[in-house]
Amino acid sequence: MLGQKLSKNNRILTLYADFCEGKVIQKPEASKCFGVDERSIQRDIDDIRAFLADRQSDQASDNRIIAYDRIRKGFVMTGEGTSVMTNSEILAVSKILLASRAFTKKEISGILKKMVGGCVPLRNMRLVNELLANEKYHYVELHHKSHIQDKLWELGTDIQEHNLIEITYTKAEHKKETVKRLIEPVAVLFSEYYFYLNAFIVERNGDGTWSHKYDYPAIFRIDRIKSYRETGEKFRVAYADRFEEGEFRKRIQFMYAGELMRIQLKFYGENPEPVLDRLPTAQIVEQGEHACTVSAEVYGNGILMWLLSQGSRIEVLRPESLRQEMQEKAQEILRLYS
Repeated sequence: MLGQKLSKNNRILTLYADFCEGKVIQKPEASKCFGVDERSIQRDIDDIRAFLADRQSDQASDNRIIAYDRIRKGFVMTGEGTSVMTNSEILAVSKILLASRAFTKKEISGILKKMVGGCVPLRNMRLVNELLANEKYHYVELHHKSHIQDKLWELGTDIQEHNLIEITYTKAEHKKETVKRLIEPVAVLFSEYYFYLNAFIVERNGDGTWSHKYDYPAIFRIDRIKSYRETGEKFRVAYADRFEEGEFRKRIQFMYAGELMRIQLKFYGENPEPVLDRLPTAQIVEQGEHACTVSAEVYGNGILMWLLSQGSRIEVLRPESLRQEMQEKAQEILRLYS
């Protein structure tokens, strides 16, 4: 672009883009590049400063300014815009994505490349890439190696449009055996490395209408959904009866479906934080010096897996059926080591 004289508007936009990418604008070089004198470049910079000042008056979280950097002998943009994630946010989200192992190696590489390239200022891009490089190199994808991004979007669309769909699903116990289900999809959730579809299994009544097979939604691991199709029918959900995945997520452990159950536990220890963090519905109902009693609501028996992982730190008090099941599991474990 050396010596090419652009219009004032194009010149300002080019300078603004350079600032956003973290480049240093030196007036002598910019003057030669655009074929104008240094006073014109200064006026352009002043216009960009005025533009950013106006944005700050409307959006307090946009704190970008154009300042002169004496060390680099040029003008630079400092601060963060409202729609751009900070370096710390990008690094944190990238680390969470890598730790989740939710995507194939090809998928995670593409996602991270877009996130870093689209959000990290040019001057920090190399540092962020270096901080992620080792973890990306040693990333281990899950054994199913299924590409699920398109599935997530299409199933999300079916949820939004209330489409009744038919799925072909591979059973967990028998990988070669599949079943077909007619379902009302209501939510997509992520837990413990996998994405799941929450859906009500439906059956056709004698009068041609549909009804739920169970009062609670079934849970399908999305990578095990081998095929799905829209039936051409819609299902209706009254606003008062709509499925709220946030509330469901508070009460489900390890994505095991089942009826809603209120449990009471005794935690032995000084700090019950692990219980309160794991069970968002948990409340301390009795506090002792070295133990406390906790009450919570959970769906299904997924809670059993977590309780077993806690060893002697937790005792199930109620319901009696869950307490007996814990006793049976403990005896089974003891037999293995006898």
